[in-house]
Amino acid sequence: MRAYPSDRRVSAPTLTVGDMYATVAISGYRSLRDVLLPMGRLTVVTGANGSGKSSVYRALRLLGSCGQGAVVRALAAEGGLESALWAGPESLTQARRGHEVQGTMRSGPVAIRLGVGGTDGELSYLTDLGIPVQSEGTLFNRDPEIKREAVWRGPVMRPATLTARRKHSRVEVRQDGGGWEPTAVRVPPWSSMLTELVDPLAVPEPWAVREALGTWRFYDGFRVDAGAPARRPHVGTRTWAVAEDGSDLAAALQTIREDSRAELDAAVADAFDGARLEVVASDGLFDLALHQPGMLRPLRSAELSDGTLRYLLWLAALLTPVPPRLLALNEPETSLHPSLVPPLARSIAAASRRTQVVVVTHAQHLVDALADAVRDLCGLDDDPREVEHDPGTVADLRLHTLEKDLGETFVAGQGLLSTPSWEWGRR
Repeated sequence: MRAYPSDRRVSAPTLTVGDMYATVAISGYRSLRDVLLPMGRLTVVTGANGSGKSSVYRALRLLGSCGQGAVVRALAAEGGLESALWAGPESLTQARRGHEVQGTMRSGPVAIRLGVGGTDGELSYLTDLGIPVQSEGTLFNRDPEIKREAVWRGPVMRPATLTARRKHSRVEVRQDGGGWEPTAVRVPPWSSMLTELVDPLAVPEPWAVREALGTWRFYDGFRVDAGAPARRPHVGTRTWAVAEDGSDLAAALQTIREDSRAELDAAVADAFDGARLEVVASDGLFDLALHQPGMLRPLRSAELSDGTLRYLLWLAALLTPVPPRLLALNEPETSLHPSLVPPLARSIAAASRRTQVVVVTHAQHLVDALADAVRDLCGLDDDPREVEHDPGTVADLRLHTLEKDLGETFVAGQGLLSTPSWEWGRR
């Protein structure tokens, strides 16, 4: 895993296929009864309002929180397990034949299951969250429990590819000879084995999965109102990842500039013809100054238009000198003038060469701009949305359009040949 540097310049390498995820799997979460998404360097999730796009974004956040041991707390912030569970029946087969939707006796456990699959030979992970066992003497009986976890190599979990497994509090790791050895760690139901197994030499696979998940970053829009943190000068220190509230924007942009990368100036000029961005420091406080043709003085952060400030915030997230393993953006086109969407799409496409990017949007003009940007960046002759790819490969662009039927989200047009292979296993 890449370490976060202190004072040296870094250069983000091109992301290789071996560093990327091939599949995201979600089961039992809100309207996502059972969804499998093949991943690309750039994965775009779109659909009408209420189709389940935000649920995909939230599910990814929950999965990433496993790397910080915070998945139970993250679920609690959503209202707890019961409010996040799939609310429909275990099967909708009869309802789709015209019968009334009815609950039936479940053949499987009530659970939210989340997983991410690597490419061939790379690490994959799943977690299974379920209803807690009621006990006396505690007020936390509504907290979800982590019932099961697994780490394996390759896109599909098989007995031969498993490297670590957890069932309730017991964790086992595979030895060099192929046998299983129980660890001395007894994992409590509210904690992930990823945060309990901390020795990279004794348990390298769970450690590596935790380190990768811990780098995931999520940006669900930015505040740009008059009181937004990004509009105020702030104490500047080297900033390798802009904060989710944008409070350290100027420091993040200056860090990008001192990394000796020309992308920042090019991205600003791409959006604002003839403009030049400067970071000014006064008594240790950093602020932005945008020089524009025809203006006698530069505009500071407090004076910038909402769309201009938001575009600069997205640049800070996309041009980070130390990219995460996965970067998720939720509706980045919000409040941007249509003229800024193509430059933003070009920056997103460029970022997808350094990190795997997921974009959730309902805006068709952004989807079109992203397809154009990927085609131009990769030198493709055809629209990348129309190129057929095996579900187990990582394409330059994956577009998933979500639709709903009887309350269940599904991927439009996805069939047996385009659905990734996946195995949840049993508790």
